[in-house]
Amino acid sequence: MNDASLARRATAEAVGSGLLVAIVVGSGIFAQRLSPDDVGLQLLESSIATGAGLVALILALGPVSGAHFNPVVTLADRLLGGLRAGEAWAYVGAQLLGGAGGAVVANLMFELPAASWSTNDRSSVGLWLGEVVATFGLLTVILGVVRSGRATAAPFAVGGYIAAAYWFTSSTSFANPAVTVARSLTDTFAGIRPASVPAFVTAQFVGGLAAVALARFLHPSIPAADVVVPHDQADHR
Repeated sequence: MNDASLARRATAEAVGSGLLVAIVVGSGIFAQRLSPDDVGLQLLESSIATGAGLVALILALGPVSGAHFNPVVTLADRLLGGLRAGEAWAYVGAQLLGGAGGAVVANLMFELPAASWSTNDRSSVGLWLGEVVATFGLLTVILGVVRSGRATAAPFAVGGYIAAAYWFTSSTSFANPAVTVARSLTDTFAGIRPASVPAFVTAQFVGGLAAVALARFLHPSIPAADVVVPHDQADHR
């Protein structure tokens, strides 16, 4: 493993995860201020910002790290042979740290406390099922696009799916453990109460593992590949 290469990739994962969380939280705060009496409009504004931001971030950072920004995506890449165990752990650590930093930055941009535990309770069977569905769909889109040889379309497929999943899932599609943990640090529209986090994260991993099983069944002869946007294979030397 090339330590310098891994450091670059982990940095890309931290920056990408941080900016993703800043987009989710920041757009939620701004939407709530712009449309204080219309929750539907708030969700529309936030979903557009998040979907568009994801496209841009994957295009910019995908060639460096694969643009996972999500521990479930990293786990899928590990299970399919795209990452070594040490690389996967470095990715997940970077995603968690970057996500937390993104929440702090978003809070500060809108002159809120740098970090405050969310009081937004999200705890019900319907919401947990929503997270299973949201994450299963996200990984199915990613793996389906990449393993069918259309990795260049992944940024647009992922951004489009997440924008849609804001609307068709009961949970508004967190679909990402790092983002879920980070969102517990903001007591705003996008927040989630810390006590609600473990069930959400469990549901996300269940959905992700189901998607990996489906991908292996649908594409049994496809060799292992980086999950979102394949990075330079020379980095693995």
